[in-house]
Amino acid sequence: MVILRSVLLNNYKSFRMDYRNMHYLRKSAYINGQWVNAETKAVFPVLNPADDKVIAEIPDMDAADAKRAIAAATESFRTWKYTTAKDRAAILRRWYDLCVKNQDHLAEIITAEAGKPLAEAKGEIVYGSSFLEFFADTARHINGEVIPSPWPNKQIMLTRQPLGVVSVITPWNFPFAMITRKVGALLAAGCTCVIKPAEDTPLTALAAVQLAEEAGFPKGIINVVTASRKNAPIVGKVLCEDPNVGCISFTGSTHVGKILYGMAAKGVKRVSLELGGNCPFIVFPSADINHAVEQAMMAKFRNNGQACVGANRFLIHADVFDAFVEAFKNKIMEKCIIGPGYKAGVTCGPLINLEQATKVKSLVEDACGKGANVVIGGKPAPKHGTKFYESTILTDVNPEMKIYGEEIFGPVAVCHKFNTEEEVLEIANSTRTGLGSYVFTRDLGQAFRMSQKLEFGMVAINDGVLSAAEPAFGGIKESGIGREGSKHGVEEYTDIKYTLFSALDK
Repeated sequence: MVILRSVLLNNYKSFRMDYRNMHYLRKSAYINGQWVNAETKAVFPVLNPADDKVIAEIPDMDAADAKRAIAAATESFRTWKYTTAKDRAAILRRWYDLCVKNQDHLAEIITAEAGKPLAEAKGEIVYGSSFLEFFADTARHINGEVIPSPWPNKQIMLTRQPLGVVSVITPWNFPFAMITRKVGALLAAGCTCVIKPAEDTPLTALAAVQLAEEAGFPKGIINVVTASRKNAPIVGKVLCEDPNVGCISFTGSTHVGKILYGMAAKGVKRVSLELGGNCPFIVFPSADINHAVEQAMMAKFRNNGQACVGANRFLIHADVFDAFVEAFKNKIMEKCIIGPGYKAGVTCGPLINLEQATKVKSLVEDACGKGANVVIGGKPAPKHGTKFYESTILTDVNPEMKIYGEEIFGPVAVCHKFNTEEEVLEIANSTRTGLGSYVFTRDLGQAFRMSQKLEFGMVAINDGVLSAAEPAFGGIKESGIGREGSKHGVEEYTDIKYTLFSALDK
């Protein structure tokens, strides 16, 4: 047994330290069906956030490279838009099958560059692949309309046509699923794309696109431009302003989304924006408290709190506040195990980078300095590394504290007390964001009222997980424009064409 344990430990160390044997670890960008370097030959390192070790160095591309990728996507669109829905569905299905077959290899890459626990990374591959499966089916059901004509000798027809080249700019928190959710939809519609993955997590995108290549997508249909944080603004500017781009699809912060929206406006381009959340998690007295706590763990600590649709503000009725907070604390003590994502049993990995770790630490310190109460956690966990933070509950938070109104994007649950339905609606809606919301109640009438009155694009009743391939995912107010997933996610990448047939009686 001692020998076996030693072998297992050595295997863990080799996985942690040696990235050379990772399947589908690509170190080149992908343009027009070729794995290429930057024209300048510049590179930048991709780091493992758990230990800051370099996983790979990849091309640090600039405006010229972005233009080259757009040109390839533009040329390929000339033929791809005329492929049959049946053919597009078949290739998407092959991509899905390959992603499922290689889910362990893809998950290893996510864990290495994003820090997610391996089990959670595998969950993302299952979730992300479901979009490819769904859009493979949806491709064959992008329907038009025949409208009754007001004239006896004319016929009105509406058809949906692909809008062209799409610039896809994805975040680091779900580096696989955010690509499949966007790219699967636009390919089903008949569009082509240039992907600019987040500089922290580009390797997952490259691995996913290698599988797309193996699935049989023709050259130029999918392109990937990688760039460092330094070059990201100039690449983003080209992706938004190039006249051959028809749409910009972006998931990320509201701040960056507004900048990209402004660039797109210069060319009156279509945008699909999924932005910040600041989601409320509301618990009424009639709720099953144990169930609410179980769902709170998923809504808050999935990806260690780094999710746009993660619960940010816990609004708990005064009658059950103490019971909920105590049960929540106990569940955190039981379930939140901090460490590097490759280590067995770990459920909470590192934050993505030092900037994010510093932000979380600063928000908690500001709140505590102004009187907030730490129920559990409340400080960094330096024994694990520079980007680890303890799973935290704060109470007695007031509007003077930065954390009261900001999206935290970390493992900190801020619990507020309320007394009436009217009061909690006012608190929940008092934000310029409106992505997701969570409500826990056994009162059916109350559930319907909250669904109607909450100013958010999505409302989950008695559940802590909103997203799937089938529903329409998206927000209102400053949380974005458009929807992803569902048939509506495909229609985002189409234009409606009106054709009038006249003189039909001749």
